[in-house]
Amino acid sequence: MNQMTGENLRSAFGGESQAHMRYLIWGDVAKKEGFENVARLFLATADAERVHATLHFNALRDVNGDFPVVSMAGFGISNTSENLVAARNGEIFESTQMYPAYIAVAEMQEEKEAIKAMKFATAAEKVHADRYEEAKKYVDEGKDLEAEKILMCPVCGYITFDDSEEACPICGCKADKFIEY
Repeated sequence: MNQMTGENLRSAFGGESQAHMRYLIWGDVAKKEGFENVARLFLATADAERVHATLHFNALRDVNGDFPVVSMAGFGISNTSENLVAARNGEIFESTQMYPAYIAVAEMQEEKEAIKAMKFATAAEKVHADRYEEAKKYVDEGKDLEAEKILMCPVCGYITFDDSEEACPICGCKADKFIEY
């Protein structure tokens, strides 16, 4: 695939993915404000954006059905074990390189809310990497992850399998606010 087209597809994939999430968030706002049909419209449109992102993602395959290794490392679809490695590596990159650099800029510009948001994300990404590593051990043994409950803190994104926690260790949110999956 032409490098420029590949870059454009990756950019379009990112934009559609962001639109998908933005519409889900805006749908939540509409629902909280009592606009059920507007919320449904946002949800339907979010799903349409996901379709667009999937089309762009699939278009990045080369003629053999593979993803180019150099330009797409960690981006394609593989088996679950390899996907967990790519996911873990992405979380590690975010927590050790991306967010620290972003935090440094936000601190220089004295953007307190941005600093707080990114510090929460940094800490949560480290936990996500650990969760992926734990899951990979099970998958590599041919087993599913042993997690009766998967709980997520709605304030910072911390994920735990332990329903006996009283509060989020990152942001202090009470555990009764955690979302169960």
